[in-house]
Amino acid sequence: MKLLDKKYKIWLLDENNFDFPTLDMMNDDLVAIGGDFHPQRLVNAYENGLFPWFIDDYGYINWYSPNKRMVLYPNEIKVSKSLKKSILNKGFEVKSNENFEKVINSCAKVKRKHEDTTWIDDNFIKAYTSLYELGVAFSIETYLDNELVGGLYGLLINDIFCGESMFSTVNDASKVAFYHLCNQAKENGIKLIDCQVYNPHLESLGAYEISRENYFKILKF
Repeated sequence: MKLLDKKYKIWLLDENNFDFPTLDMMNDDLVAIGGDFHPQRLVNAYENGLFPWFIDDYGYINWYSPNKRMVLYPNEIKVSKSLKKSILNKGFEVKSNENFEKVINSCAKVKRKHEDTTWIDDNFIKAYTSLYELGVAFSIETYLDNELVGGLYGLLINDIFCGESMFSTVNDASKVAFYHLCNQAKENGIKLIDCQVYNPHLESLGAYEISRENYFKILKF
């Protein structure tokens, strides 16, 4: 690795190996650039507390490890009265890994505040679909009248589910998927859901920010 910016400690990844900066080599949220979407590089990134977010104008993948990490312990999810009604009465059917490609493509089409374009381009879709085929990436899907109306996807890294993105075309559909993710996490011994960066939608479900240092302690034990 080559240090590109001493002040912010931004590193250029080595094309010949899959190493990433360690905690003591980090400063800003953006930690490294470069590399590729090789499955082993992606897994190594998550195992070391980083994730890819955007390909910049120069064609470099940008790798992040936020100073403030949004997380949720599965048993701490907040279920509002309206969400409980949706879970019980709206007729949603929830499945896992039935339609991963449609979930990630639907997430790519979501319009987000303050963003003109999505970071989930064809490179991301191909990379995470490959991880799905390898049994590393997973999706939770919400159906209504047999139509996919919401869902989420992410990676299972040891006993942490690293959430990537979610979408909804019907009110509460993505929240219902997240609720079922938490239930599956509790049943399968998953200790934490990594939500990456602050999101008011996830905050309403009980997610909150912790320091990067605390996240690394959880990640390594």
